[in-house]
Amino acid sequence: MIAIIDYGMGNLRSVQKGLESVGIEAFVTSDPIEVTKAPGVILPGVGAFQDAIANLKNTGMVEAVQEVVRQERPLLGICLGMQLLFTESEENGQHRGLNLIPGRVVKFPVTKKVPHMGWNQVRLVGDSQLFNGLADQSYFYFVHSYYCDPHIPVSIGMCNYGLDFTCAVQKGSLFGCQFHPEKSSSLGLRILKNFGDLCSRETTGV
Repeated sequence: MIAIIDYGMGNLRSVQKGLESVGIEAFVTSDPIEVTKAPGVILPGVGAFQDAIANLKNTGMVEAVQEVVRQERPLLGICLGMQLLFTESEENGQHRGLNLIPGRVVKFPVTKKVPHMGWNQVRLVGDSQLFNGLADQSYFYFVHSYYCDPHIPVSIGMCNYGLDFTCAVQKGSLFGCQFHPEKSSSLGLRILKNFGDLCSRETTGV
């Protein structure tokens, strides 16, 4: 059972339905204890970074997420959820993130229309299980005005929107994708399936 964190900022039901459509059981929870006990966790997110980190703190989810990572259980941040994994964001001022991945969240250059919205290609970097069975340069659906700039080599997917930027990361059992897999048709569902399979292997040891 994958726990989808409910902290008032996200497309929770669409992520849950996406997982269930590929045979992965999932539940939405606002209980930090349930999150710490789950074999896998998804941190979704839509909205402003400042509000999101405040909600995580107010609901006790910061400590829950840190505990999941400490136990090396799979965790996937989606869109704003990926950005929250980083050290800080410059969205509407400077705001501290979860600091699970060293780096910053920065705005696209003023020469580009924001948000970056629609389908775009992802160039795969390295060999991550999150992208098992997916071809390089596949298209996924994006909606965001800020992008992640990691300070360590964690990129597993790159995209171009006026500049090359990191759109997927992996640091051990911690994953993130800037695009929305739940809105990216069959290829996005394959990513959710791959993540679910990782969680299953963590539980069974197979």
